Amino acid sequence: MKIIVDTNIIFSALLNTNGTIGDLLMNSGKAFDFYSCDYMRYEIQNHWKKLQKISKLSDKELSDSYFQITSRIHFINESLIPGEIWHKAKNYTKDVDIDDTDFVALTIHLKGSLWTGDKELYTGIKAAGFKRIFNTEELKAYRKERNYR
Repeated sequence: MKIIVDTNIIFSALLNTNGTIGDLLMNSGKAFDFYSCDYMRYEIQNHWKKLQKISKLSDKELSDSYFQITSRIHFINESLIPGEIWHKAKNYTKDVDIDDTDFVALTIHLKGSLWTGDKELYTGIKAAGFKRIFNTEELKAYRKERNYR
């Protein structure tokens, strides 16, 4: 199953690599293929100092974690997504958070499911009719139901 990972999932994994999110990313190879937008890497780099401060990790430790986590993710350049898909995605995100349009567009483009820890995004786009979305607990339960871990 194709799972599109948004930035807050990566933030959470970097801040707690031993938590549920880290486990899902690192130990779900048989269940999920993880994808994200190139934009996500830009967001991480943009917030690198903040991540260092919150995590209390050295630059090397944080870099090592970042490499481990992102090595499990296929990155797709947003320019490959057709315009009509961008239009659909914007209809879902316009009243919630337009900054998440990239992830919704990629989800539609890949015919996957979006994984987010952003409660506002989750409830907002679901209310707008977007059904291919998981929060962390739902994704964990989905993996368990299928005996992948």
